[in-house]
Amino acid sequence: MATALARRAPDVASPADYRNPSPIMDPECARLLPALCAVLADPRQPVADDTCLEKLLDWFKAVTGAGSSLVLLQEHPCLVELLFHVLKPQDLSSRILSFALRLAGIFAAQENCFQFLQQGELLPGLFGEPGPLGAAAWAAPSVRSGWIQGLHSLAQHPSALRFLADSGAVDTIFSLQGDPSLFVASAAGQLLVRVLDLALRGPAEGHVCPQAWDWPACARKVVCHLEDCLRSEAAPRVTQALHVLTTTFGHCHGLWTQGLWARLSPLVARLLEKDPVPAPHALVDLLLSVARSSVLSSDPGLWETAAQALSSLSPTQAGPLAAGILKLQDCPQALRIQAFRILLQPLAHVLEAAAQGPGAPRLLEGAAGDLMAVDTFPPSRSACVGLLCSALAHLELLQPLPQRPSPWPQAPLLAAAVTILRFCNGSAAPSSEAGSRLCTMLVGCVRVQRAALDFLGVLSQGLGPQELVTQVFAILLEYLVSPDSSPTVLKKAFQATLRWLLSSATPPGCCDLEPYAQLVLGELLAVLQKRLCSPCWEVRDSGLEFLTQMTRRWGGQGSFRQALLGSEVPELTRQLLQDPESYVRASAVAAVGQLSSWGLLAAPSRPEHPDVPQKTPLEELLLVLTTDSEGFPRRAVMRVFTEWLRDGYADVAKDPEQSVAPVLQAASRDLDWEVRVQGLELALVFLEQLLGPLGPSTAAPPGALTQALQALCRVQLFEFAFRSLFDCDRPVAQKSCDLLLFLKAKATPSGSQQEVGDGPNVASVEAALRRWQAGEQGQPLGELAPEAVLAVLRSMDLEALRDTLAESSDHVERSPQSLLQDMLATVGVLGDNEADCY
Repeated sequence: MATALARRAPDVASPADYRNPSPIMDPECARLLPALCAVLADPRQPVADDTCLEKLLDWFKAVTGAGSSLVLLQEHPCLVELLFHVLKPQDLSSRILSFALRLAGIFAAQENCFQFLQQGELLPGLFGEPGPLGAAAWAAPSVRSGWIQGLHSLAQHPSALRFLADSGAVDTIFSLQGDPSLFVASAAGQLLVRVLDLALRGPAEGHVCPQAWDWPACARKVVCHLEDCLRSEAAPRVTQALHVLTTTFGHCHGLWTQGLWARLSPLVARLLEKDPVPAPHALVDLLLSVARSSVLSSDPGLWETAAQALSSLSPTQAGPLAAGILKLQDCPQALRIQAFRILLQPLAHVLEAAAQGPGAPRLLEGAAGDLMAVDTFPPSRSACVGLLCSALAHLELLQPLPQRPSPWPQAPLLAAAVTILRFCNGSAAPSSEAGSRLCTMLVGCVRVQRAALDFLGVLSQGLGPQELVTQVFAILLEYLVSPDSSPTVLKKAFQATLRWLLSSATPPGCCDLEPYAQLVLGELLAVLQKRLCSPCWEVRDSGLEFLTQMTRRWGGQGSFRQALLGSEVPELTRQLLQDPESYVRASAVAAVGQLSSWGLLAAPSRPEHPDVPQKTPLEELLLVLTTDSEGFPRRAVMRVFTEWLRDGYADVAKDPEQSVAPVLQAASRDLDWEVRVQGLELALVFLEQLLGPLGPSTAAPPGALTQALQALCRVQLFEFAFRSLFDCDRPVAQKSCDLLLFLKAKATPSGSQQEVGDGPNVASVEAALRRWQAGEQGQPLGELAPEAVLAVLRSMDLEALRDTLAESSDHVERSPQSLLQDMLATVGVLGDNEADCY
């Protein structure tokens, strides 16, 4: 029957179809395809894994996207035979059945191919009651998922819509919305959206919103189902409908969405009248999806429903809706005010609970009834923590936005953040019962501490009264000093402190700190000194990161230098180069690099051996590079050396060649590919300093070029660079290729080949490169003359190599031919020599 159906293809094909054969189905794939279809149809054959089947489907999508599906089936009837074979009662695996359903949907996405498959009753057999729906295979989630995905691909044209309506598929989709498999249920909801869009997109193409009575029968059926779900007393059914509508309004932007929202919005609003409100999170997602729709955002009824939701939902449920409303560009001012009050209420309650007198700062003005009543604040610890963290996170994201509410209550928010942190560390002294209860719930809560410290750091972008700024630094110091602060809280406290120190520069952008911040600096260094000796490696690591950032910013500022040099921090940092934890050693390397750059890490003699000088920072870091067993510290060393060379660090600048040579030699032997990449980056910086950056005038003067090449030969750069071209780690080869291309551009501009002579015989160098390419890495190049280097560079097609390296490493193995060969080789249909494992 399948062969007869294939022969009838001309009945539904146009002449143009035959002039557009698929360009992707090459002859070798066409030769292998019948054998593969036979293997897939044979339940006795062990089929390749799901990954191979997914790749096969991707290939068919590409084939049908580039040409006619109908011509593809006409030219390869084995595909039709495979689909018919799946309909036979047999013990096919659920994977193959799912694959066939999805494959049929891919073919039927083109309308003429859909009609062709309909003639043989193939599609009703696959997607109707006679097929998997009535078989035991339907119990497998993969089959149900394949059925949905096949219909999702198929639903592209009016013929598909009629098929869905007549075959009863829509009712099956309704039932699959409640499937026990979340993947199947989610896919069913997305398929309903596709059906609704397909049903209503055509009638709305005349730029007129179709009335409900003009909707196609399939659309009316889906909408009636959604209405029934919204009226249901079962929360899962309400949630299903809300999810479908959220996706619909988020992805479909036709005029028909206006009519759909007008019909369903009263039912959505009615949900807000229930107690409790069903599916509140899904309801919030729907309202925000509608509000973001350019077609629907002008509907005044939408804003009324949003205002009703803000009033009806609990503060925790309403928070995401309030935050989403405030991020919208166009929104009624009254609704923005209401939404902002929702976010501020938890923090306002904190301030009220801690208020010591009538002059205490307030976030929300007005009668006490306008505020969240003390007794209605979440009574459980988990609910209270969740509400505060949610409010802090929403306000943190809102603060930098240009559409944030104005005026922004900077001072009260600062006071609220500080107060929350005091409740959490137990330093607050509330005078009310509500304050005591709140203190009990928040004390020691790491989650709230982290959220409050993040928010406090963001608030450093605004101004505040000096009294509050003083309180900010005071609470930050309390957390940095406290032995009860967890490592993650300490890290957040260090980050917030740095942001406040940066904001205290006078004027903004200046290196000097204001007087109060300079006083804080002394206390900070005392804290830092203690934290660098912590038994907890995360604390030591956070302290080193903080020191590095402070030094990078204020290393040249007098008061900072004086305070730092008067502490033990530099020496402790040096000692941490030997820390047992590799992350700490890496952070210590970065800190030593910054301290040394600013001359803040002298090399005094050892007290016990005054005649033996201590190693210089350069020597210490080179020791780390050559002896450390972990990659993190060695990578950090390479970054520091590159920064030193680029910025002209004194100990490196006085003899760059002598400084760079041992570093490059160590990096070239390193087993960590990132260290090798960093080594080539260092070499590139060295090369730029010798010859200048690559630019419009790339030619280097002959004398400078000769001297540079001699220097590069002395530091053995070319041994490193040429070997790296054949490195098994592609980023290393790419970086080496970039470096040699840079040098080639500098050394071989137009007409410059004679400037360095005709070049010697480079056969020995090229022979060594061929051996390296073949994997024989033993023999070194030995000493190279500049002329030999230039000759080799001119003979190499580095541009082509760069293009090859830029390609994906599996671009050959991912070919359709390779895929088919490997799937057939798995079951022994091909010989070993025909397989191309990938």
